[in-house]
Amino acid sequence: MCRWLAYLGEPIPMDWLTVKASHSLIDQSLHARLGETTTNGDGFGLGWYDRGETPGLYRSMHPAWSDRNLRELAAHVSSGLFFAHVRASTGSAVQDTNCHPFRYRRWLFMHNGLVRDFPRLKRDLLVAVDPALLAAVEGSTDSELLFHLALTFGAQDDPLTALERMAGFVESVADRHRVANPLQLAAALTDGRRTVAVRYSSEGRSRSLFYCVDAQAIKQQYPADDRIQSVSDEAHTIVSEPLVDLADAWTEVPESTVVEMRPGEDEFRPFTPCR
Repeated sequence: MCRWLAYLGEPIPMDWLTVKASHSLIDQSLHARLGETTTNGDGFGLGWYDRGETPGLYRSMHPAWSDRNLRELAAHVSSGLFFAHVRASTGSAVQDTNCHPFRYRRWLFMHNGLVRDFPRLKRDLLVAVDPALLAAVEGSTDSELLFHLALTFGAQDDPLTALERMAGFVESVADRHRVANPLQLAAALTDGRRTVAVRYSSEGRSRSLFYCVDAQAIKQQYPADDRIQSVSDEAHTIVSEPLVDLADAWTEVPESTVVEMRPGEDEFRPFTPCR
């Protein structure tokens, strides 16, 4: 499966987390410790916000560990909100348009997981997408279709409710096709101001997801660690697996939970699919 990270805080060079961190996302593309697969070499992507109307996007179907342009870009672009993702395909083609994150206007979405028996469910899911959004569906992944279903169900007004409606709809369609445990959803959605991340699965055994606890407290515990001291007290980071080997810096997001990251205090709430 895939590995990803989402960052919200003071602008930092993106390579601090994608390249330079211990067990960075590039390292995870080769040596994932908690994923279903060790190697995530079926493409990568960066999405970031700056002063533009829409987020920047750089995606490639090449492995993250061998792309020099990724390292150059990440070293020279700073952002206060960015997504990064390395992909392990669950069956769809290895091509640029299937790489995460996916973008629609100001929105970005990325996903680790799957829709089980997706070829059987795809037609019913696709028909439910708002016709006005169909032209924006460029690839062939279940992940991109989940994103456009969330947009169809009102993500631009209420992202959490839209994600719950999307999950409930997928499970309802799967019930009709007699597909058991259809959804694995470790995903993040943002409009550049707030980020909603969810950990959920139909069988209650979700893909890993971790949240960075209070940065100021961690700085006090590790005053000599330059990696920790360089991060803002207001930094919010959520990842598929920890980026550094500091046990106190990370806590696992509970099953069936959504995290809303925004300036100030983050909020954890139950995630309940709505049918």
